[in-house]
Amino acid sequence: MAVEEGKSCCVVLVPSPFQGHITPMLQLASLLHAKGFSIVINHSELNPPDSSKHPEFTFFPLKDGLSNNNPSFLNLFDIIPEMNVNCRVPFRDYLVQMMEKPEIYGQISCIVYDHLMYFTTEVAVHLKLPTILLRASSCAYMEAVCAFFALKAENYFPLPESQLLDPVPKVPILRFKDLPFDLISEIPEPKLQLFEKVVNLGFSVAIIFNTIKNLENHALSWLQKHYRVPIFTIGPLHKIASSQTSLVEEDTSCISWLNTQAPNSVLYVSIGSIVVMDKNEFIETAWGLFNSNQSFLWVVRPSSIEHDLPDGYLEAVGDRGRIVKWAPQKEVLAHPAVGGFWSHCGWNSTLESILEGVPMICRPCFGDQNVNARYLTHVWKVGLEIGPDDLTRCVIASAIRKLMVEEEGKELRQRVLDMKQKLQMSFRDGGSSHNSLKSLTEFISSRVCHYYKNRNERRTN
Repeated sequence: MAVEEGKSCCVVLVPSPFQGHITPMLQLASLLHAKGFSIVINHSELNPPDSSKHPEFTFFPLKDGLSNNNPSFLNLFDIIPEMNVNCRVPFRDYLVQMMEKPEIYGQISCIVYDHLMYFTTEVAVHLKLPTILLRASSCAYMEAVCAFFALKAENYFPLPESQLLDPVPKVPILRFKDLPFDLISEIPEPKLQLFEKVVNLGFSVAIIFNTIKNLENHALSWLQKHYRVPIFTIGPLHKIASSQTSLVEEDTSCISWLNTQAPNSVLYVSIGSIVVMDKNEFIETAWGLFNSNQSFLWVVRPSSIEHDLPDGYLEAVGDRGRIVKWAPQKEVLAHPAVGGFWSHCGWNSTLESILEGVPMICRPCFGDQNVNARYLTHVWKVGLEIGPDDLTRCVIASAIRKLMVEEEGKELRQRVLDMKQKLQMSFRDGGSSHNSLKSLTEFISSRVCHYYKNRNERRTN
């Protein structure tokens, strides 16, 4: 049930400061607001969301001591633990302030937090507030990380390099190389500790995934048995919620360029908001795109490279290519001119591509991306993978032609279009995601009623 009018109930959301994590959190916030909840976003000062795009929410920055850092993969394992230490006290103080003035802020229904912001549960337990975990990754990735820790407990690691292509015993669709660790050497203890905190549910009463039940049914079933709390699959959030989530200004002029291109003729290239290309990969990618003789729209973030395009490159490409600093990705993938997506395979990008019926070239780099790429190429069979050893201009050009114009690419495109049609049913009336969102709303409402009823009884007694 939605919150009754006149009874102000608030959901506090705690996103982590990375584009791929802020996006689903803000989309979820929009959905909950539409159901009648007031929304408070407690966010890190690092990479803050633009509050002017969401006047219906209350934003409260948490002092983290990190505002001058560049949130790249190179320093994630330093940023995340420090952020969790520094944000704890200001977060607690703000919640106490809210709880002391419910006439202003409303009663706190629950706290929804990103799995990288694990300090949230420590504070919530102390204040006796219920928490729900939002996972920005796929169910398959979380199953893989849990499998890693189970195998680690059996002393599987480190592995000889010759076994990296062997199937993972507990998740045989994956190879050991698909797990988010360097398994041939000792894994640094700080990295292990961080992943243990991410995997740990703490005292959270439920989990939310931005996914679709029919897309990840096997992994979802495994996680339900593992965690033994309600799991709500309410994806794809980008199709259900209308919310502006980009942290970077989007160059919408590329849409006008796409309007001049033939249907399915353009390869869209974007490696997300964190990945950094080294010089060799950047140059080989540039010439691979050129040598493919296919039209392309390439997102080149200034922070993703430390070098310039080759002299004369833009002149040589001419009108066949367009390079922008950041693109309105959902609009790009929905454009009829786009026939393929070269991607790092982050989970948001994966869902956005599948739900627009766009096949992929998969260039995973770290984290959940290897697991997502494996599913795209070997389970759902809607993508081609380019590994780190294949990053030459000849291999890149060949893969692009295979996806865009050859028979194999046509088969991938038809397969992903079929997937799109089936998955669209999930977020329509009566679909699995539609029903799961309804159940989530009822769950949050019932938890807050139960919590405040018990609290009032304790005060009376």
